[in-house]
Amino acid sequence: MSDVKTLLGKRCPEEKINNIRAYHDVPRSAIIKLKVNEAYFLIYNITCMHRQSQSNEEYQGFELGPIRPPSEANSLLLRITRNCPWNKCKFCGLYTGERFSIRSVEHVCEDIDHVRYFVDEIHQAIHSSKDPKRTIANLQVSLSSADQLAFHSALNWLRAGMKSVFLQDANTLVMKPRDLVFILKHLRSRFPQIERVTSYARSHSVARINDADIADLAAAGLNRIHIGMESACNEVLDFIKKGVDKQTHILAGQKVKKAGIELSEYFMPGLGGKSLSRENAVESADALNQIDPDFIRIRTLAIPEMTELNVDVENENFKPLGDRELAEELLLFLESLQNIHSMVKSDHILNLFQEVEGQLPQDREKMISPIKVFLGMQPQEQLLYIVGRRTGVFMNLSDLNDTMLRKHAEKALIAHHVTLQNVDKWVSEMVKRFI
Repeated sequence: MSDVKTLLGKRCPEEKINNIRAYHDVPRSAIIKLKVNEAYFLIYNITCMHRQSQSNEEYQGFELGPIRPPSEANSLLLRITRNCPWNKCKFCGLYTGERFSIRSVEHVCEDIDHVRYFVDEIHQAIHSSKDPKRTIANLQVSLSSADQLAFHSALNWLRAGMKSVFLQDANTLVMKPRDLVFILKHLRSRFPQIERVTSYARSHSVARINDADIADLAAAGLNRIHIGMESACNEVLDFIKKGVDKQTHILAGQKVKKAGIELSEYFMPGLGGKSLSRENAVESADALNQIDPDFIRIRTLAIPEMTELNVDVENENFKPLGDRELAEELLLFLESLQNIHSMVKSDHILNLFQEVEGQLPQDREKMISPIKVFLGMQPQEQLLYIVGRRTGVFMNLSDLNDTMLRKHAEKALIAHHVTLQNVDKWVSEMVKRFI
């Protein structure tokens, strides 16, 4: 009996049994009729057979992936898959050399249970201990390295209010819908107060899921999906090896919206380079006009050194845009968005204009105004803003009018030896610090 309990987990074996029984559709009556130890063995044997069919990997403790959207800074990060199943996009080097895998349902639920355990322990320390900080510190010291991640995730999430969860890594929806539904239900049952559960997904994966399964995911508590559209120009998509076309982007976005799940679509100014800048803007806007996502998030292209796209740059097969050209493309993109009600977000440090945010259609002029002002400035003034923005001195264009900030930008301009002739090369090196 004790051996079986150890295998199932000492903290809450009865609860684990119920979770596994529900997942494998074992009738409750079949468990009730058995003695407790026999029930343990029945569930454990079923679990072993299922685990062997999925993976021979043993649970190694709570896991964290490498990335999340900026909007998920206060979320609990829950790793469902490891790395990226596609991993061929020319501009991305995040998962280079990493093998993709889907974590087992049991292991993900174990992560959830670990966080629940530590949240309860921290709560108890806060409310019942005379010295909560010392009690929490002592709890942390006593943990194994495998439990440290779960503890810190629980502590940080508790401090943030425990309102949102982000499912990692690059494409959670590649998991079987039935498995993901089970995880979502378990997550919601363990933390009923959660307001939002979000995930990344590829258009190609979403487009292959039938409407009923997406509806099941929504019903189970998946509130928001982030899709890295990047571009909807087929020439650009083919060149960067995105593995999807414009029509699939549209189909996937419409599926998510139909299911009642919030949708964030990403647009990447500069991804078409000099030769396809106009097409990148116009075709991407056209696709988004047909989707009408809840959010459109601007992510300006930056090219890491260890990427295939950087090789294209070195071989002169791809010519990146300078900041002025990026501004022109972004303006064309925004002007081409028509008859939609999306919230545009510029929530990344790579973007030249952080103030280009607002609700369409009413905030269109407010968003395009700073871009037009920038494009109308004298070249030397544009240069000063670019240097100020890329060094973190300026947050938005109006900071040029702040005397103190302007002086800091002028010092940076001199210190970095930036001129109109070398500014594009300088910017390309600066933005690599933030990738």
